[in-house]
Amino acid sequence: MLKIGISGVSGRMGRKIAELSLNYSDINITAGIESPDCAHYYNTVGEIINKDLSAPVTADLSEVIDKIDVLIDFASNQEAVLGHLRLLAADVNKKAAVIGTTGFTQFQIEEIKQLSKDLPIVLAPNMSIGVNLLFKLVEKAARVLKDKGFDIEVVEMHHRFKKDAPSGTAVKIVDILKKETGIEKVVYGREGITGERSTKEIGVFALRGGDVVGEHTVIFASDGERIEITHRATSRDIFAKGALEAARWVYSKESGLYDMLDVLGLNE
Repeated sequence: MLKIGISGVSGRMGRKIAELSLNYSDINITAGIESPDCAHYYNTVGEIINKDLSAPVTADLSEVIDKIDVLIDFASNQEAVLGHLRLLAADVNKKAAVIGTTGFTQFQIEEIKQLSKDLPIVLAPNMSIGVNLLFKLVEKAARVLKDKGFDIEVVEMHHRFKKDAPSGTAVKIVDILKKETGIEKVVYGREGITGERSTKEIGVFALRGGDVVGEHTVIFASDGERIEITHRATSRDIFAKGALEAARWVYSKESGLYDMLDVLGLNE
């Protein structure tokens, strides 16, 4: 039985992961981690999702670290995630982590890379199968269309409550585009007299509103034709299922930094 702790357990994703875990016979949620304010209101994960789940909720990972094999971390505070990884890396018992939190600085990413030398980590801005296939399709398209006169724009939309922009998924898409095309300049929105669009830039637009789970479109536009690659998420279940599958996968791996393409075998 794989023992999983969920950080950010009272949030949208944390709740959904806890709920869906009940459908897995080989997974047991054994702890929930939350900020001190949230942890004060719940004694167990079951109280959060209104199910019979006795896993304790705490603000301090060190209190329950012996109860878990893998930590799925969707905490909204990036520094809190790093603190959790430091604890997991220092533990004498084998631990692993799945990180769905986004908005890390480059400095924080470098620390995650260092910590991954001591434990296996899946770091994924988006855990759906469809989005990770989108990553591969964008990679292929950018490689084929490079230097063929196509302008590239990325448009994403999320619910009004999302705190970071652009989304972590959009950032990942831009990283892929930069690597495949060699274009370094990224323009985040446009306003006023901007002049003609340069062929050596990638445009990124972040839309926010309503209850949109997540939409990402990559546009390759040239004179006479346009190619659009789009993924639309209509349920958070796809991300929660992906996180649970990643937890199953990563626990048997050696220390290192992985992503969902590794989990799904798309990097092979």
